[in-house]
Amino acid sequence: MDEFVRYGRVDSAAILTMNRPEKRNALSRALIAALHAAFERAAADPTARSVILTGSGPAFCAGMDLDELRGTVGASADPDIVWDDAHRLSALYELIYTLPKPTIAAVNGAAVAGGAGLVSVCDLAIAVPGAKFGYPEVRRGLVAAMVLPHLLRHVGERAARRLLLTGELIDAAEAVRIGFVNDTAESDVLLGTAARWVAAIAEGGPKALATTKALLGRCSPKAIPLAELAHASAEPRLTDECRDGLAAFFEKRPAPWTSAPK
Repeated sequence: MDEFVRYGRVDSAAILTMNRPEKRNALSRALIAALHAAFERAAADPTARSVILTGSGPAFCAGMDLDELRGTVGASADPDIVWDDAHRLSALYELIYTLPKPTIAAVNGAAVAGGAGLVSVCDLAIAVPGAKFGYPEVRRGLVAAMVLPHLLRHVGERAARRLLLTGELIDAAEAVRIGFVNDTAESDVLLGTAARWVAAIAEGGPKALATTKALLGRCSPKAIPLAELAHASAEPRLTDECRDGLAAFFEKRPAPWTSAPK
């Protein structure tokens, strides 16, 4: 776990730092597993009253590791691996969302696709002014299915449709305006601002906080079961459209469907 996620402390909070800066903290299988283990450790840590999630390097999280994904979804793709990958990420989102301790995303840079998903499942979020957010999955022939309910909890349907259907990125100020992020702070005070929230959270009773989180979850029911969302995320990965979209991304050319109709 230490290789991909550093586990530290900020006052009464556990701080989990995604540690793949050379890959912009892209969500590989190894990083997903390390995050799962780190959040479970934080949940069991009696000295951690809350959890901060951040990233090392210039990005918070660039989303799924598309290079790893490309090796999975080729012409000879094994559907079982594709389904398993989707369920593991879905399980991580659910673990963070239902963690009995409050969670804070300290967004140190770009948080897109699955990275934006990580922000959305945390209870609070603060970002540097230069952070970017978005869901460009459709531009790769993918579907951002697993993050849909979490995004809709924070922003209105109109804003969600814009993000999901256009694949455009928004800046931190716009993310605050639409309710996706709570506030912004310069990079040199980002963790300090998160620490003030940590101190405020520590004033609450642990059981009261856990019960409040559980009730918030029940007040925000999922319209679609988790397994169905994971399946909806995995299924497009087995299509030619996804393979064409990933090829275009790595070859730095437009996807075939962006060509003007003849």
